[in-house]
Amino acid sequence: MEPAIRDFHHPYTPYDIQSELMNVVYQCIAEGKIGILESPTDKDEPNWVVEHAEAQRRNALIEKNSELEARLRRVRAKELRQKQDYESGEPRAKRSKADEVRATSNAEDDAHFELDEYNSEDEDTKAKTSSLPSTDPGLSSASLQLMEKLGLIVKPSEKEDILPTDAVKVYFCSRTHSQLAQFVQELRRVDLPEVSWATDKDSSKEGKSDGKVVIKHLPLGSRKNLCINTKVSRLGSAPAINERCLELQQPDTSKDHKCPFIPNNENETLVNDFRDHTLAKIRDIEDVGKLGKKIGICPYYASRATIKPSEIITLPYPLLLQKSAREALDISLRGHVVIIDEAHNLMDTISNIHSITVSQGQLKRCRSQLGIYLQKFRNRLKGKNRVYIAQVVRLIDSVSGCLETRTTERQSSEGVVDVGQLMAGKGVDQINLYKLMRYLQESKLARKVEGYSTYAEEQDTKAKSRAKAEAHVSNIPVLTHVQSFLQTLTNPAAEGRFFYEKDEKNQLSLKYMLLDPTHHFKEIVEDARAVILAGGTMSPMDDYIRHLFAYVDPARLKTFSCGHIIPKETLVAFPVTKGPGGIDFDFTYDKRNSPAMIEALGKCLLQLSSIIPDGLVVFFPSYAYLEQVVLCWQTSSGGAVKSIWDRLLERKPIVRESKAATGTDDVLDQYSQAIANGRGGLLLSVIGGKMSEGINFSDALGRGIVVVGLPFPNIQSAQWKAKLEYIEQSTKTRTGSRDEGKAAAREFYENACMRAVNQSIGRAIRHKGDYASILLLDRRYRTPRIEGKLPAWIRQGIVKDEADGFGQVVGSLRKFFEGKKNV
Repeated sequence: MEPAIRDFHHPYTPYDIQSELMNVVYQCIAEGKIGILESPTDKDEPNWVVEHAEAQRRNALIEKNSELEARLRRVRAKELRQKQDYESGEPRAKRSKADEVRATSNAEDDAHFELDEYNSEDEDTKAKTSSLPSTDPGLSSASLQLMEKLGLIVKPSEKEDILPTDAVKVYFCSRTHSQLAQFVQELRRVDLPEVSWATDKDSSKEGKSDGKVVIKHLPLGSRKNLCINTKVSRLGSAPAINERCLELQQPDTSKDHKCPFIPNNENETLVNDFRDHTLAKIRDIEDVGKLGKKIGICPYYASRATIKPSEIITLPYPLLLQKSAREALDISLRGHVVIIDEAHNLMDTISNIHSITVSQGQLKRCRSQLGIYLQKFRNRLKGKNRVYIAQVVRLIDSVSGCLETRTTERQSSEGVVDVGQLMAGKGVDQINLYKLMRYLQESKLARKVEGYSTYAEEQDTKAKSRAKAEAHVSNIPVLTHVQSFLQTLTNPAAEGRFFYEKDEKNQLSLKYMLLDPTHHFKEIVEDARAVILAGGTMSPMDDYIRHLFAYVDPARLKTFSCGHIIPKETLVAFPVTKGPGGIDFDFTYDKRNSPAMIEALGKCLLQLSSIIPDGLVVFFPSYAYLEQVVLCWQTSSGGAVKSIWDRLLERKPIVRESKAATGTDDVLDQYSQAIANGRGGLLLSVIGGKMSEGINFSDALGRGIVVVGLPFPNIQSAQWKAKLEYIEQSTKTRTGSRDEGKAAAREFYENACMRAVNQSIGRAIRHKGDYASILLLDRRYRTPRIEGKLPAWIRQGIVKDEADGFGQVVGSLRKFFEGKKNV
């Protein structure tokens, strides 16, 4: 049956495959499905999801137009009264000056760091009577109560009277703010037809249509992105900014020391101004930060009042995927649409967000801070505080002691640690971890201890410069980090594993790795109306169905792999099984170090560099192998006058990706400049490295993409052993078949490799007029099992008759580019 013809108000005439994809998205949203969609990126393609979401919003709100307008008028009247009251008070200029003084004030005394009395018998009562979120690392209880009073956290009975109807929203999530900024750019291009909202003659001017529908968009970010208090934002690291922000909100913090930009009774009108200005036009995260600074209200906290009337909300992965972050932001996904972009690494992302590593050095520093704190406040600590702090000390000593034994023992550089070993210290078996974790959360012990440690060190360094004293404040709060690690001791044993890792300096760390991402994503799936995982290269898709949505009714799942908009003749893909001289290309771990193999690889690239014009990008399986290959190429062999490296340089300038965290922009600039100068360029990169994701090698930047071997993870590593063992056991439990368990583990392992390959080769062909060649150097790419895991748009370009020799590949490649000389 032909799908219905729908008008998505696309700003351009869409291609057929785009229309097909839009209809699949429409079906997923309309029928409440989970969509796993693969669509190659095209830089000329406007965002299509928005058009449907806005059309759905209009249809729903037109029915409620009269009611909505009445509520909006009540809100405007209320805000006008608040604004008049606010402006009739102290002059704003005077307030701003006083606020700045308060924001930069430093005077503190040690009484500020003393713990309040704690009674564990009140825990259950507190949990039952509190109307606020149960876990909230981002807000103090006093701040939550104040924000509830202001309407930033709204009780169910108040919702209908304060804000417009909570229509279906789209939560659009991506990996970085720069990717979200690209989405916002596309959002600005959407031009929706005018809708008349006013239905009665008494409508105010504010309610009348101005001839253009503006999508109500809100970008959400972290304190690090949005903090406008320079005294706090200058600390740099996100944990330090978070902790300092929370310190300034504590009930026992004097008024002069509190952050002046936090919403309160006096500046509620500024929150409303912020909300209205945010929704008046489409802004990105930087615009929101500037708006908050201009108005004089914290954009991080003020954004909460903007969530409910918004229609599209953009946010980075951590703010959506962590339950505590959603609760801190007061985000409810119930009945709304969740779209996760760049979702090819979603399972790894969830695991990484909920995994944590702590070093022996951090444990020792944490223990030292606790000792300093106890020395100062021991005589003031009473009852439960003394008991629980003693338990914290014993637990940290136990974990640190377990790690210490592996420093002296002759063991491998990594391995599994049983949770029982971590809790084998004296008296630790008598600790109720759940009560202890609740104590740490409610008492704010970490904040008190770290605050006092910083204060004490500053008192000891008064003779030093102010800059040096403040530099220490920017350190990551170590006890807060250790507390997060200790929290993982309460996780279900089947969900994750603990590992020790030893670096080249013999320094040890403990890591908790989440093995099962299902539980942490399940609440999102069950709450949302529809969930869409989208990406340019989602293949292979089986893992999402088996290991993320195994509990979901198959009827709710929808997979779709969209073809590329390019004509078939603009892409050729060669699985290259043999190199020059007929040597078999077998880059398995055992054979890839052969000098003959490395030499053949170099000679292969020499010929490809002569045929492929402009930019040639080569992806290696690891940084270590890239360095090994380059070293071999730079060494002359067989009496040759010139090394392979020198001969490659004669063909094209060479640029190499570094493992260092910085320098990516410099590498790209060098590569782009070489191509712009007409000499072409050879970029040596790594699969899974900085060049394999988020970088577009379109047009001349990527006329050729070469993949060397298959980047299988190290199957002998403790973490991959544990991960595959978990897949095997969980599948066996579900199916009752050991063979199926082993097959599932093998499939998962291969899929992890091929998703990385697909991301790398997806860097080329970015628009309809682009063309490129892809060469996959390894005999295994000819096997149906591996070839079947390539994206459909790559498979359709595979040349099938080039299996017997490298010469045939060279001939076909030369013919392909000769046909593009006039393009």
